[in-house]
Parts: sequence; structure tokens; C-alpha cells
Amino acid sequence: MFTIRLTVRAYELDAQGIVNGAVYLQYGEHARWECLRAAGITADSLRAKGVTPIRIEETVRYHEQLRAGDEITVSCAFTWGDGKAFRVHQDVRRPDGTLVAEVANVGGVLDVEAGRLVRDPAERFRAVATDPALLGLAG
Repeated sequence: MFTIRLTVRAYELDAQGIVNGAVYLQYGEHARWECLRAAGITADSLRAKGVTPIRIEETVRYHEQLRAGDEITVSCAFTWGDGKAFRVHQDVRRPDGTLVAEVANVGGVLDVEAGRLVRDPAERFRAVATDPALLGLAG
């Protein structure tokens, strides 16, 4: 499972001094792109193939509060099915392993020219990735 480490920044806080809820979506987005990058996929390499990943649905389940300076890890675990969508489960955790939040993402790969989701998003990622195992895909 892919993980990145982040530090909560002061500008991510709301009026109560805790991380604003929308920031968890940004943490998830950042971690997904870092996972893709680590797998050898960039926005440019996907655009060159005429596709781009899109977010279809995203939810956050909160368990703990975060404050400025807190250290966290954000994980990415991709799940592939037979349809046009894929899922990414992400845990936001403290260094001691305490679960802070869960981000559940449903995504797809958009054919930019056709304006439609591709039939096999896993194959599109596999074709570009240098390390598809990071995405839960066999080489």
C-alpha cells in the first residue's frame, strides 16, 4: 500500500483551530497523484494518451481532529472491477497508527476527446505505469 507523510499547516485550519473538512479531500487528492507519480504516471503522460483521471464521488468519514503541526500519513489502496469506475480507499493516520479519517473515492478515466469514461481504466493506467503494482495492478 502506498503512503505519504504530511504535516498539517496552519492555513488548513477552520475558525475552531481544527483542519477544515474540505482539506481532507485535498489530502486524498494529493496522495492519489503522488501514488500515480510513484507508479510512473503523470498528468502529462495521461494527456499524451488523450485521457485524464476524474473524480466521480468522494466521501470523508472523520474519526479524530487534527491541528496545525500534526504529522499524518495518507494511504492509497486501489480496487479495480469490471466497469468504468475504480475505487481508492485512503486512511489518514497519526504516526502512532490512530485512524483520523477515511477518504473513499470513486474515480474513472475520461477520454478527453470523446467526453466519456473509458471502458477499462485499469488497462489505461497499466499502459502508462512503470510500477503498476503500486496501483494494485499486475504488470
